[in-house]
Amino acid sequence: MKKMLLAVMGLGMALGLSGCQDNTQSNTTAAQAAPQQTYEWKLVTSWPKNFPGLGQAPETFAEYVNEMSGGRLTVKVFGAGELVPGFEVFDAVAQGTAQMGHAGAYYWKGKMPAAPIFSAIPFGMNAQEMNGWLHYGGGLKLWQDLYKPFGVVPFAGGNTGVQMAGWFKKEINSLDDFQGLKMRIPGLGGEVLKAVGGIPVTLTGGEIFTSLQTGAIDATEWVGPYNDLAFGLFRAADYYYTSGWHEPGTQLEFLVNEQALNSLPSDLQAIVKVAMRAANQDMLDEYTARNNAAMNKLVNEHGVTVRELPQDVIDALREASAQVMAQQAEADPDFKRIYDAYQSFFAGAKTFHGMSEQAYYNNR
Repeated sequence: MKKMLLAVMGLGMALGLSGCQDNTQSNTTAAQAAPQQTYEWKLVTSWPKNFPGLGQAPETFAEYVNEMSGGRLTVKVFGAGELVPGFEVFDAVAQGTAQMGHAGAYYWKGKMPAAPIFSAIPFGMNAQEMNGWLHYGGGLKLWQDLYKPFGVVPFAGGNTGVQMAGWFKKEINSLDDFQGLKMRIPGLGGEVLKAVGGIPVTLTGGEIFTSLQTGAIDATEWVGPYNDLAFGLFRAADYYYTSGWHEPGTQLEFLVNEQALNSLPSDLQAIVKVAMRAANQDMLDEYTARNNAAMNKLVNEHGVTVRELPQDVIDALREASAQVMAQQAEADPDFKRIYDAYQSFFAGAKTFHGMSEQAYYNNR
């Protein structure tokens, strides 16, 4: 009887364990088969939809995210004016109207005087140096701290490289030619123009051609040959000048609503950050390749003559730039703190690049 009882108990236990194992496998399979949560984000930009270079970066980012997430996170890109005007991108992200934005930090100087530091400083760092400062010199942390009170997290969103000085309806022979000159030029470059007697005007890309053509403005900087050709600016002004003292390496930005970012699972957060980093580099690569061909077309097919600003004009602009930066630092504690960090990194980069990059340019 004892042997029979033990045998029955053993069989019962075996059947019970088998049932538990079957249930565990069934539950695991069911969990794996359960659909994962999906997310749909809006990304608003300050550029026309699919605009070359600037407008391509958010499209590239969206493609990367959609593919890497397997469709769990999809991003729909809206050009300037489709969902919100180009100059309202920051507010749209801060308010949650859109989860993301793509723009330039110098557009927000009215909210944060220090914001333009993260876009371009006249006679400042180029694209390579700016990326180094942001990602390995503490710049990105300073940037994110500045935007944090608004619930917005900024990330590097591409760089155009050195920009051209712009298109002018009249020839520039001396600093006197800047007196009363109405020029589309944003950010700190606009402050410098004002300091030498010009009148800075802030316009989105879509407003530039008509304003220049009708005489609402006398001159404009935009980006460089790639974008200038696409806008047909050579049809609205005769004089094309180099070099871009005002924007030596214009940094663009991705803006992410902090609450939306934190609501994503950790793997999707990582995908968003990696995709932004990849799109940041992709823009600089594209401009490096496309500007060459566009400049050839402007010169050889459209008869554009590229001129250099006179050296005394450059010297005056450099001096005015130093004065403007000192005034900005004195007026705003955040500007001073961030600009001091910027200058510290720039000093080291400038010294080394003088021995390496610049020396090589001279040799070749």
